Amino acid sequence: MEWFRLGLLALVQGLTEFLPISSSAHLILLPKIAGWEDQGLAFDVAVHVGTLSAVVWYFRHELTPMGRDWFGSLRGRHSPDSRLAWAVLLGTIPVGVAGLAFNDLIELHLRSPLVIAVTTLGFGLLLWWSDRVGRRERDEHTLTWRDVLVVGVAQAIALIPGTSRSGITITAALFMGLDRVGAARFSFLLSIPVIVLAGGLETMKLVRSSETVEWGALALGVVISALSAYLCIRLFIALLQRVGMAPFVIYRLVLGAVLLMIFL
Repeated sequence: MEWFRLGLLALVQGLTEFLPISSSAHLILLPKIAGWEDQGLAFDVAVHVGTLSAVVWYFRHELTPMGRDWFGSLRGRHSPDSRLAWAVLLGTIPVGVAGLAFNDLIELHLRSPLVIAVTTLGFGLLLWWSDRVGRRERDEHTLTWRDVLVVGVAQAIALIPGTSRSGITITAALFMGLDRVGAARFSFLLSIPVIVLAGGLETMKLVRSSETVEWGALALGVVISALSAYLCIRLFIALLQRVGMAPFVIYRLVLGAVLLMIFL
């Protein structure tokens, strides 16, 4: 595949991974619509490394006390940071279990453009409703175990292409009363173990495959996805209180409608 195509796919991955518009949908649809060949496992691993680097760097000042206090909580010393760390870990369990149980089913039957169109529309409307009726009274440090369970189960549903992992976790967090920034920050923190798990699974597949690795293309994918994802996170958090979820809902509705017109 030409480097231009790989660069464009890496840019799309970086820009859509953390926005509530579904990165998987875009990465499935762009090659399908453009008639491009599959980008390969090695490239998928590379862009996961890039987006993981971006979110870890953005939260670098929060992750250190979260990790330190989490170890402290094992000795009975609890803090807001240790509770947030536990929330991230426990909120990841549902998607890990669902991924192991339903990955083959999803890969075989739920990656079609029509499924993506329906989930893009349906979960886009749900995002709009949560932003409209959510109380927006709390931040991510006030999460209860009930909140974590609801958001964690929602994240598992995001295995269905077109749902958007960040979109549905933000939706669930808004319904549970978190404010927009708190919902987005918890969603992004939740992405760290999920990206690690997904990248690890793809790496295992890559090791077992005979795919030729083009290191220059992989480096390009890492750099572009990392830079675009980091910029996307910063702008999204900075603008969220002012613009709300409406622009992303509108985008999802337009995208879903276009997909229905093309593939129905």
